[in-house]
Amino acid sequence: VQLVESGGGLVQAGGSLRLSCAASVHPFSDYAMAWFRRAPGNEREFVAGISRYSSATEYADSVKDRFTISRDYNDNMVFLQMSSLKPEDTAVYYCAAERAQSHRTVSRTPANYGYWGQGTQVTVSS
Repeated sequence: VQLVESGGGLVQAGGSLRLSCAASVHPFSDYAMAWFRRAPGNEREFVAGISRYSSATEYADSVKDRFTISRDYNDNMVFLQMSSLKPEDTAVYYCAAERAQSHRTVSRTPANYGYWGQGTQVTVSS
């Protein structure tokens, strides 16, 4: 199993970035997918998640209405479209996969996710 993130970088406040995660989990639809982030000095926090068949999405309050999570079942990809970025969004962003029983819920608990990517750095300058 491998999760590989890409798309991070340096952007000015108010700008946008799109993160991608290539997931070699099979079958892809057995897994709920999520994005977490860790800023320097902080613990890893939930950002957004999407259920097995995309019937449910969850967002942290801090990113709601600015970030959108989606997934592509043809290419086993997960995306995080980030807009109106703020300096406090600066962090390493991680893609995670959970082999989920339910197709209607998304976990916000890191311990529930068995697979993680290596992370991609997002830096938002003021």
